[in-house]
Amino acid sequence: MLNVVPNLIVLCRIASVVNWLWSKVGLSRREKLSKMDSVVRAVIEAIHSSPTRAVLCLSGGASQALGWLLSVPRASSTVLEATFMYSRASMVQLLGKVPTQSVCRETADEIALEAYNRALELSMPEGMQVAGIGFTGVLASIPPKRGDHRCFVSARTQNGLWQYDLTLAKGHRDRYGEDYLTSCLLVKTLANVCGTIDDIPLDLKEGIEKLRETKLVYSEEEQLQQLLSGKICMINFSDRVNSPTSGTRRVVLSGSFNPLHDGHVKLLDAACSLREGGLPCYELSAINADKPPLGLTDIKERSNQFRSGNTLVVTNQPYFFKKAELFPDSTFVVGADTALRLLDPKYYGNSKVRMVEVMLGIRKLGCDFLVAGRKVDEAFKVLADVEVPTEVEGMFQEIPLSLFQSDLSSTQLRAQARQQG
Repeated sequence: MLNVVPNLIVLCRIASVVNWLWSKVGLSRREKLSKMDSVVRAVIEAIHSSPTRAVLCLSGGASQALGWLLSVPRASSTVLEATFMYSRASMVQLLGKVPTQSVCRETADEIALEAYNRALELSMPEGMQVAGIGFTGVLASIPPKRGDHRCFVSARTQNGLWQYDLTLAKGHRDRYGEDYLTSCLLVKTLANVCGTIDDIPLDLKEGIEKLRETKLVYSEEEQLQQLLSGKICMINFSDRVNSPTSGTRRVVLSGSFNPLHDGHVKLLDAACSLREGGLPCYELSAINADKPPLGLTDIKERSNQFRSGNTLVVTNQPYFFKKAELFPDSTFVVGADTALRLLDPKYYGNSKVRMVEVMLGIRKLGCDFLVAGRKVDEAFKVLADVEVPTEVEGMFQEIPLSLFQSDLSSTQLRAQARQQG
């Protein structure tokens, strides 16, 4: 019994020495990470001060980056949405298919494209710069991975694609270290997209690890081809890039704008006056329900009409229930002729029930309609002439004739132009 006490004293002293040694090692590690974190924080502050907003979709690594981005003030100025896909099913649902390989350059590009389209849907169409960030990686794990530890990062914007590939030195870092490195790479990617400082030291192992960087630039014609093929859901042709605004609700006037005329402008102005904080937006669909798709030349000519302080978004959706998915929480401005077609059961397989279901789906997305008077079959029609089902009455509001009344149409202007020509 007497020998136990000295032994306990010795063990306590040994434990004290071990704890002291670990505290020194831990302090050194924390000091190093703290120094690195201060650099990362400065870069993130610059990112949050930039006008670019992004959706991030990650799989297999770079998890710390999300915490860094969200822990620095003004994160909402950058992050529209962040998703971490940890299951294979999650990635399949995002991509709408089973990827050829979960961790490869092609999959990272596809994730970034999906993230970019999501960013477009979430952003207000006021010329805002948006980006989609895609990350996929395979890092240290238990049991150990057989192949290389590697990651691929992609960043998609309206006119470009950034690509970063990195194969890590296997065994050089633990899981935390590899995740830390890939998180730094993700922040560096976002900084490059935002056009800010990217002075983040990656601390790559010399002679073994090398970051491969590529940037693709898309011409306006290539962007339009991607729109027509369905790869991207919309293109913003506004020249009011990141102009400050207090508006909160989009007021969208859809049309062919062939040509844009004074009636369009006055109609949208009148509609905005009925929605507090209304953000005026013109929408041109490159795909028409009853006509062939617009050609590249047609889209360019019509979009050029709006480059004088107006907001134009070109989409590939001809139907309002699909437009509502692209522009949730918006008010659509239509003429009485369009309202008549929108509520006509013959366009829904002669089913009034189906028509009401579609309209209620639009309402669930926070959308409604402002209806302007319009000449239909030689008679001037207003909302009172439209049979609106009781279930969706609250979705439709008339634009008073005192605010807007015009018989001007693009068809008449084209006819006059042909006569004069």
